[in-house]
Amino acid sequence: MDTEEARAIARGFDPNRLGAGFYDNPYDIYTALRTFDPVHRCPDGSYFFSCFAHLDEIYRDRARFSSDKKAAFGPKFGPGSPLYEHHTQSLVFNDPPYHTRVRRQIVGALSPNALRALEAGVTALVDRLLEQLQERQRVDLIGDFAAAIPVEVIGNLLHVPHEDRGPLRGWSLAILGALETELTHEQRSRGNQAVVEFTAYLRGLIAERRRNPRGAADLLSRLLQEAELTESELLQNCVFLLNAGHETTTNLIGNGLYLLLSHPESAERLRSEPSLIGSAIEECLRLESPNQLGNRLVSQRVTIGGVVLEPDTYLTLCIGAANRDAEEFPDPERFDIARRPNRHLAFAAGAHACAGMGVARLEAQIALLRTVQRLPRLHLTGAATRAKRARFRGFLTLPAEVS
Repeated sequence: MDTEEARAIARGFDPNRLGAGFYDNPYDIYTALRTFDPVHRCPDGSYFFSCFAHLDEIYRDRARFSSDKKAAFGPKFGPGSPLYEHHTQSLVFNDPPYHTRVRRQIVGALSPNALRALEAGVTALVDRLLEQLQERQRVDLIGDFAAAIPVEVIGNLLHVPHEDRGPLRGWSLAILGALETELTHEQRSRGNQAVVEFTAYLRGLIAERRRNPRGAADLLSRLLQEAELTESELLQNCVFLLNAGHETTTNLIGNGLYLLLSHPESAERLRSEPSLIGSAIEECLRLESPNQLGNRLVSQRVTIGGVVLEPDTYLTLCIGAANRDAEEFPDPERFDIARRPNRHLAFAAGAHACAGMGVARLEAQIALLRTVQRLPRLHLTGAATRAKRARFRGFLTLPAEVS
């Protein structure tokens, strides 16, 4: 697009009114915003940030920016609604001391030793799924592969019985879908119903765990014994853990497969240099961030990018735009599996950096490396279907063939 067109797109951008083409490729719009209006005032009075340096500064400043979402979620979901109760009590939308207390238990349960203990089980799961792909030949890499991995891993961490895991993906999609910038009545209803059903199931699981605690290796037992949560806080954070560990990791694996299969030279390089899997995952996280948007509320008067922000101003932090900022990433549109340094913000930064990022990285590293090694002729077929979401970027379907 030419300069005047880009300026007009940046001036007129409204995250609450996105065009149909935005979901397939938001990056031209993000470039226009980053270039011509990096601190964009939206029609509703909020601000939309798209530069890496601004996001990095905001994420690391807990004194002047808050993660509390009660003021935003009241009008969005309705005070007292199941969605409001869930999202205002989950770890990610709270400040210290509550955030610190809950996060400490989660990070403690996901220590390096705990991650090493997970590796053999994740590898066996991935290999089993890859064998099934070989048998089917024509496959959907989301439904048949990417979505099946994190639901098993987080289910194991919380010791959810295998026979109870069927509804987890549907509940997760409905609850996280309600966080989108544009929310329909149907989406709100589905999200509320999912919270009701999910918490009803978890009450039984928690009651069983109170009777039969599993020790420090069980995340749910740790939260019960050490986090000092009310019953409602415990329920909502278990929902959060199952959702966060599921949807974004599904998107990471799916987006990574798409990038590698769309760049066969990179897949071939990874096969010949498997030691690059760590940097390859970081590049997938950067270029197609599974979580594209974050938010903060201004708690103290502050100036960012020459713009004075008053207390109670609502901010949208565009991770997907910041991770393609040429000021931080040379040749940012290029997929480079050996890129170093790579200080992307896919997991946010500072005290609110994703508590489960180690698990997500482990799952993605095993899934992508085993796939390119064991299925060297795997290739995409037909048209992939992107989920129509601005906040969470991933695929609904990713058709492929094993030849």
